[in-house]
Amino acid sequence: MKYAIETFGLSKQYGDFTAVDALNMKIKEKSIFGFLGPNGAGKTTTIKMLTCLIQPTNGTARVAGYDVKENPNEVRKIGMVPQLVSLYGDLTVRENVELCADYYGMPRDLKKERIVELMELVDIKYAENKMVKQLSGGQKQKVSVVASLVHQPDILFLDEPTIGLDPSTKRVLWDLIYDLNEKGHTIVLCSHDMYEVELLCDKVGIINQGKLAAFNTPQSLKDSLIKKYTSNGPFKDSSNLELEVDEGEVENKQMSIMVTNLNRDLIKEIEDLPSVCGLKEHSSGRIIMDMDDDSSCAVNDVIETVLKNQGNITSIATRDPSLEDVFMKVTGKDPGE
Repeated sequence: MKYAIETFGLSKQYGDFTAVDALNMKIKEKSIFGFLGPNGAGKTTTIKMLTCLIQPTNGTARVAGYDVKENPNEVRKIGMVPQLVSLYGDLTVRENVELCADYYGMPRDLKKERIVELMELVDIKYAENKMVKQLSGGQKQKVSVVASLVHQPDILFLDEPTIGLDPSTKRVLWDLIYDLNEKGHTIVLCSHDMYEVELLCDKVGIINQGKLAAFNTPQSLKDSLIKKYTSNGPFKDSSNLELEVDEGEVENKQMSIMVTNLNRDLIKEIEDLPSVCGLKEHSSGRIIMDMDDDSSCAVNDVIETVLKNQGNITSIATRDPSLEDVFMKVTGKDPGE
């Protein structure tokens, strides 16, 4: 298996403060990787080390096969779309992109062809002769993507690429990320949008207090929160990174059901079902249950019990643990913090 990025005890200290603490992580080639963490967790510092904006205090990393300490100029040939768009406002869209192409020494013919191709791909060619300062936030983000891709980097870092964008522009960028990945590019996506991460990413890493706290597929991380009754301590995901899950604090699959003729006997019968771990009732007639995920018939058991007692069901919903739940459990913070 080939890796686009590998870190080996990667660390960064500022005086007595350890921003990144012996980070070991591998990101597969041609994958979309979500790198998450609350503010101050070490995410931005890690990205800066991987893009050679700062040097590690200890350890090292290999990016596109190059050591960040020994070959920083080669590493800097990767693409980077920062959260704050770095463009020259008094230059046109085309002038900004050409400036980036010239920086990487692209031949004139290839540069012209590539610029046209990318501008059409992200639908910004119509504005190529406009000053960047005249563009909207979404248009600037598109230009930033073109400027970062013009030299065809194998690896692209995207830092909050869709923040502040309208839904239609978000979808354009999501489609672009998929398209780039299908063409063989490795994408590292930093985002606080959990829906975006779940939608796009093959693997997710969550950093907290400078350490890698969780690493797996989005679905595996969500599954790790579903209640497991074991005698061996915390549940371990397949990456061997422990998610500390204390009985009574873990997430369960939930089921919500609205019954118009709910009564005490029916509630007691539902509560006594082996597949129901806990139940809350509301005056509206809705009951919310924590379900034992090990039971494949848990939802059916509840419905059959209600119908058997002539209950009138008006709505049913189920909820599995989300990636946001994982983030909260691992970091103790909201994704937007």
